Amino acid sequence: MAKRKSVLREYIEIILVAALLFFFIRTDVVQAFRIPSESMEDTLLVGDFLLVNKFIYGARIPLTEIQLPPWRDPQPGDVLVFPYPRNPDQAFIKRCIAVEGQTVEIKDKVVYVDNEQVSDPSYAKFEDQTIKPAARSSRDNWGPKVVPKGRIFVMGDNRDYSSDSRYWGFVDKEAVVGKAFIIYWSWARQNIDPELLWSSSQPLESMASLVQILGYSIVHIPWRVRWNRIGRFIE
Repeated sequence: MAKRKSVLREYIEIILVAALLFFFIRTDVVQAFRIPSESMEDTLLVGDFLLVNKFIYGARIPLTEIQLPPWRDPQPGDVLVFPYPRNPDQAFIKRCIAVEGQTVEIKDKVVYVDNEQVSDPSYAKFEDQTIKPAARSSRDNWGPKVVPKGRIFVMGDNRDYSSDSRYWGFVDKEAVVGKAFIIYWSWARQNIDPELLWSSSQPLESMASLVQILGYSIVHIPWRVRWNRIGRFIE
């Protein structure tokens, strides 16, 4: 009996730590982010919770509009978080394929940058074997185009099912929020899972929703948490 209590206590501590990270770690240096769609599979799965390094591309000093110099600019291969160009209120996450001045071309699903074939990421995947001609779709055949100054070309690792630069264009480098670098929590979500209803104007309702989420998670944690993904660095 004592052993079962110890395990339960351990589960509760993990849930509380994850909740604290999710709600309070959002700063001008590191930000939490949840994967909402399949566009980055199998590198990132729906239900993965990430930490995003905002400092690397130039963090803002808290309570000011001052932005510190970046350590470096985004580079090909970086997994970036940025506002969706067609709806800035929505955050997107994609992989940087090319930066300003580079020429991008996609031929029959194969990506070329400056006329050199780019290796697919380790967990990238193609689920549709059909090759769509450029006249029908920009998915499998695109370009060649030069990335404009101050812009970035991005793609999802789930190449056949990702809304990215092939469809809506380049990303403004200055709009990039940060670089995703580690998975701190991973939850195999189901449609029956409760949603967190959080609003600063309704503190009681928000806390009740949080308690419900924590209780639900504790009950389901043994078989719904992807333990092998927690602490994994994003490549």
